[in-house]
Amino acid sequence: MMKKLLLVAFVLFGTAIMVAQTTITGTVKDVSLGEPIPGANIKVSRKAVGTSTDFDGKFTMTVTDNPPFTIEISSLGYQTQTVEITKNNQVVEVSLTENATSLDEVVVSASRTPERVMESPVTIERFDIREIKNTSAPSFYDGLENLKGVDINTSSLTFKSVNTRGFAAFANERFVQLVDGMDNSSPALNFSLGNLLGLSELDVKSVEILPGAASALYGANAFNGIMLMRSKNPFNEQGISAVVKSGLTSQEAAGDNKFYDVSMRMAHTFNDYFAAKATISYLKGEEWHATDYRNTSGVGGTYKAGFRREGDADSAIDYDGVNVYGDEVGTNIRTASGLGIIPDVRVTRTGYNEVDLMSNEAKSMKFGGALHFRPLGNDRVEIIWNSKFGRGNTIYQGQNRYNIANFFMEQHKLEVRGKNFFVRGYYTGEDAGDSYDTRFTAINLNKQWKSNEDWFGDYIQTYADIMLAGNPQGLSEKQMHQAAREAADTGRYIPGTPEFKAAFDKVTSDPDLKTGSKFKDNTQLYHVDGNLNLRDYIDWAEVQVGGSYRQYSLNSFGTIYTDNDGPIDYDEFGVYTQIQKKMIDDRLKLTASARYDKAMNFDGNVSPRLSLAYAAGEMKNHNFRASFQTGFRNPTTQDQYIGLDTGGGTLIGTAEDNLDRFTSAPIDLSPTGAAILGSTTTTYTGRDAYTNAFSAKSIDEGTYQKSNFDLVKPEKVTSFEVGYRGAISTGENKLGIDLSAYYNDYNDFISVKNIAVPFYGKVGSTEPSGIPNVTQGELALLALQNGDYAGVGFRTNSTADISSYGLGLGLSTKVLNGFDLGLNYTWSKLDFDQASDPDFEAGFNTPEHKVKLQFGHTSLFENFGFNVNLRWQDEFYWESSFLEGTIEDRTVLDAQVNYSIPSIKSIFKVGGSNLTGKEYLSAPGVGAVGSQYYISWTINN
Repeated sequence: MMKKLLLVAFVLFGTAIMVAQTTITGTVKDVSLGEPIPGANIKVSRKAVGTSTDFDGKFTMTVTDNPPFTIEISSLGYQTQTVEITKNNQVVEVSLTENATSLDEVVVSASRTPERVMESPVTIERFDIREIKNTSAPSFYDGLENLKGVDINTSSLTFKSVNTRGFAAFANERFVQLVDGMDNSSPALNFSLGNLLGLSELDVKSVEILPGAASALYGANAFNGIMLMRSKNPFNEQGISAVVKSGLTSQEAAGDNKFYDVSMRMAHTFNDYFAAKATISYLKGEEWHATDYRNTSGVGGTYKAGFRREGDADSAIDYDGVNVYGDEVGTNIRTASGLGIIPDVRVTRTGYNEVDLMSNEAKSMKFGGALHFRPLGNDRVEIIWNSKFGRGNTIYQGQNRYNIANFFMEQHKLEVRGKNFFVRGYYTGEDAGDSYDTRFTAINLNKQWKSNEDWFGDYIQTYADIMLAGNPQGLSEKQMHQAAREAADTGRYIPGTPEFKAAFDKVTSDPDLKTGSKFKDNTQLYHVDGNLNLRDYIDWAEVQVGGSYRQYSLNSFGTIYTDNDGPIDYDEFGVYTQIQKKMIDDRLKLTASARYDKAMNFDGNVSPRLSLAYAAGEMKNHNFRASFQTGFRNPTTQDQYIGLDTGGGTLIGTAEDNLDRFTSAPIDLSPTGAAILGSTTTTYTGRDAYTNAFSAKSIDEGTYQKSNFDLVKPEKVTSFEVGYRGAISTGENKLGIDLSAYYNDYNDFISVKNIAVPFYGKVGSTEPSGIPNVTQGELALLALQNGDYAGVGFRTNSTADISSYGLGLGLSTKVLNGFDLGLNYTWSKLDFDQASDPDFEAGFNTPEHKVKLQFGHTSLFENFGFNVNLRWQDEFYWESSFLEGTIEDRTVLDAQVNYSIPSIKSIFKVGGSNLTGKEYLSAPGVGAVGSQYYISWTINN
């Protein structure tokens, strides 16, 4: 009987233990103001169990843990505190200290280990939930432009390219963007799609940007910098949140158009082991219309005098408008006719305006889902499955302007991470959807209704008839050209008509660039990487090791790459290590890193990094740093395997095997060329172009030299940087100072070499050609004269001596009893010897001076805040394969006001960007950026 009673007592006691609960109550306040902090997070250390404070800063939390245990109290912008719970019903009174400056924020990307911004061995910029709430920009991604040293180039409303330290382009191949560790770039296009298919604003935890070389830890292409975006963990941030944003975009060309941006995030922790989240976002609006009709010297050229728009008095016969396509096709009408009565001038076909070839509908649909599993019931080990899907429309400007329509990209990641390690693998797949090239759309639309031969034939015939009739109407030469064009344009498809629509649909659904313009692609990427911190095994220093492996499967069906016969597989791998040692009372921190990378077509590359940081002052609030870093960039898959006719020339990748993979489409020869070769058409290979071509520069100079260059190989940069970060007391507040200066030296800089490939003859050769008294070299010159040549762009490495240098200064403080004031300045400069490589175009594309100012208050009065951002940059010269020209200086003003209603967990915001209304261009050819006005309602975030 006694045994039974003991057994029952034991079971009851054990059951009581299992269901025992500990209740904690308390209040969280601001240490300086004594006011309650609503929304502060309280959680059991290393677990997902937690709650948050109410409007009065109070909380009650009941947990199954038995004392003693520790809870953490945190709030955005404040220093986290821990409290030991020693008994049930314990009352906790906590006062949190606000971070003195942004230098107190914690970052992980600079050294792959948590450290304060103040302690970082290299320059770093951070943007988190607090900045997202206060940003005056229409989206958090736009708000990144207010960071020191960060540039954002706008190709369209939904496509924006982030860059640091020069060499900016929309296809910014020297800057890496990672989202939860996954590369956010298109595997085929080789550039990040901005935030078109990235994170929902509601799910962003933080954004960290490392300007400058970062290859020692992050490998190839972290050349100019790297941006790491982290999303919220459902174990830590739970519940349902939403944002509804709407407003107007205003542009002279497009008028006023509504836009909508709606997002929802759902996250739930089921228990200590399982959590999940899902996000969905939808954006729709009108793109910035591109309506620059100035004449140019051709694709990749510059502006020149002359227009040809209806009503223009100075119409140009050989017009090639910036945002007009199809007018690249031209010929010398005297040479084509052989008639002396025909003027010796070049005439181009009538093109179509971009606005008639683009839908200009900006659209983005994003879905993300993640499952999180903690097998130990705490955050020491976590297994994550993350999937992202995105579909959208945007406009991309590269060699041509591309209408990206229904572009689809998916990413799937499996990651295992612990206190000191992570291993992850992910897959990226894409489908170009209904995307197409606007230049080829116009070229082939023209060819649909009348071939080039017939169009120029009609033009020449009309002009000749007027001349042979003795010009009875007394027309001027300009009027005769207008009459000839009108005759040649008879039957032309007019935008808006059923005939135009039918032809347009036919061309844009055809991937053969001889007859269509569709961009077809199903390229895939596979990536695995991992990192291990040995702090539990090595105590004399913090040592990390890691590595990565990546494989591309290029599959454009021959529309971009030379993959007509099937996908091209290409892989690369890397391994690295880092040692970090603190000395002299933790004031001196030494960080040394090295990485080895090997790509399939190139020799291995070693990237070292060494930095020293010293914390001076009694409170260690003056940090001096110096670093030596290296970076490298592997030639992109396009640099190696592209085989693309752009309408203004052909791009051919210079991987050794690609020279033989590429063969051009049949090309019509001139009568002279046909007589010499005995055929009316010809083709050429990549090998022909590589071994027998004229340098484009020498043609311009009239020296007609043979091109001479090597196959493309990785480019490298050596970077030296010094800096200072400090927090200086200014009465009750502190002034945060972040100063840095850098010098970059580049080797084997990758650039485009433009050449002309003659269809007969050998450039520079004195060998006999088979034609009496004509050498092979003279025959090649004859091919140039007859127009029997192809313009080709090869990616190769420049021999130019190239360097860049600059500095950045950031100041931040509080003034006038709580107002936030920030000011930063960036200076950037390029230096290279043009004479050492006359064909080289740097494409630095960065203003020398930039100034950014921020002023605001998060709580001007109860629940009300505001923020104002002002940006100025001076003019600079933009170089690209699309067009070159000067970008004017600009001043941009953004502002917002916000009001919180805690009872319904809501924040309302009204704001606008570019409030001065003065439109500006990010680059020649893009739509002018107008003003954007918005109102948003954010719930429970």
